[in-house]
Amino acid sequence: MCKIKYSKTSKYFVISIIFLGLMLAISCVNKNEKPTALPNIILILADDLGYGDLGSYNNNSLVPTPNLDRLASEGISFTNAYCPVSVCSPSRYALMTGTYPFRSWKKSGVLSNYEPSMMEKGQLTLPKMLQQAGYTTAGFGKWHLGATFPTIDGLKPAGFGKFKAENNGANIDLQKPISDGPVAHGFDNWFGFSCASECWVMDGNDIVAALQHEFYTINSAKQKEHIEIIPSNEYLKLLTGKSIRFLTQQFKAKQESPFFLYFAPYVPHIPLSVSEEFKGTTKAGLYGDYVSELDTYIGEILNTLDSLGQAENTIVLFASDNGSQFERTGVHIDNTNPSNNLIDVNGKSENPNEHHPNGNLKGSKWTIWEGGVRMPFIAKWPGKIPSGIKSDKIFALNDVLATISSVIEFDLPKDEAVDSYDQLTNLMGEEINIRESVVVQSANTRMGFRKGDWKYIEPENDELKGQLYNLSEDESESKNLINENVDLADKMRKELLDITSGTVSEK
Repeated sequence: MCKIKYSKTSKYFVISIIFLGLMLAISCVNKNEKPTALPNIILILADDLGYGDLGSYNNNSLVPTPNLDRLASEGISFTNAYCPVSVCSPSRYALMTGTYPFRSWKKSGVLSNYEPSMMEKGQLTLPKMLQQAGYTTAGFGKWHLGATFPTIDGLKPAGFGKFKAENNGANIDLQKPISDGPVAHGFDNWFGFSCASECWVMDGNDIVAALQHEFYTINSAKQKEHIEIIPSNEYLKLLTGKSIRFLTQQFKAKQESPFFLYFAPYVPHIPLSVSEEFKGTTKAGLYGDYVSELDTYIGEILNTLDSLGQAENTIVLFASDNGSQFERTGVHIDNTNPSNNLIDVNGKSENPNEHHPNGNLKGSKWTIWEGGVRMPFIAKWPGKIPSGIKSDKIFALNDVLATISSVIEFDLPKDEAVDSYDQLTNLMGEEINIRESVVVQSANTRMGFRKGDWKYIEPENDELKGQLYNLSEDESESKNLINENVDLADKMRKELLDITSGTVSEK
């Protein structure tokens, strides 16, 4: 029998070949392994919906909300969730960036017509983060975080910086795309307006339509022959249809990438543009009809998710951008033509035929009170989030970004989302005090600070000391305890000032 002799060099060669073969085999196995699927995400943001509108939050609600109540029964509801500003643009900024709006160039109030983006160039946003993680992103409805509109004469758009101007849009170049809008900040697909008072609706960056609004006009605009006019009472249905088509197309095309759907309808914001089929269907007046209509169309989106077989792998989040502007509504109250004026809609009564959109909370949209800054927040993730539970832990819209980054294992840069807390463990029902405090703000510069059970509010006008409430005992903020707790108020005042002045981080 012939024996083969190997030299020392040839032995090493054979061993190397075997080693490389094993590594190649392992590599092939790893490539064939299916990676853990990232969940789809649907974020629904209502516009001016109150804490007490949903039956799951308010047993005395006169508005039927079966779809949102079902969502609550299938997930977790936070009872101490904050906007954290009682008007639109700043709360949406907090949601999209994980950062308090007082850190932006817009220190208070909402963006007026044609003002530029609240986001700094390159600032990370929720959809941008998801885009970078491989998500297909789509948004439908309302942006209200600024954009740059092209003009025919190179000057600022007519009506710039105002909420209403008779010559609105007179020099807008409707043939050219906008810039620095939703698409620039993370949306692959966008259909909706930036600011309702501008009226213009964008498909991506192109101005393709205008919202027919009761308060605002585009009569002065030129070259608008291609612009579709969308009646305001048809806008919700249109957005819902586009959202459902997006969902359906994702699965018909068998997309490998997960999706993020941002459904941000202009409801129940005024004007109360209720479609004819929903008028008179609730005991809460026209406002209640509008909330009911919103709930119905949200149900259509959720039912589509079920029919596509994707509900199990989809996180659904629901919130409102601030409290309702109405403190009371009812069939006997005429809310046909309300204004953006608190005086027109304030006050509550003991009338059982009246609906209180903000529940028993004090105040409304625009105010520093809980009725302006506390919101319903619901999260559903089958198999991960327990069903039908409630959490009293403090949560803020700011926290959505860090929480989602934890879900998708995205490493947030240290200088981004500086006011956002990862609340994933609380979403899972573990009940941990992750966020000890939250800064809240009214429509103007008035600030408040909630820490634990206590809420401090800065003095305004002729007030000398401000206000202090124990929310665990006095949710309706009816008894100012500042005189009995001067040291606590001083401590909270200093902590609030340190955060808002940038001296220290809240985290």
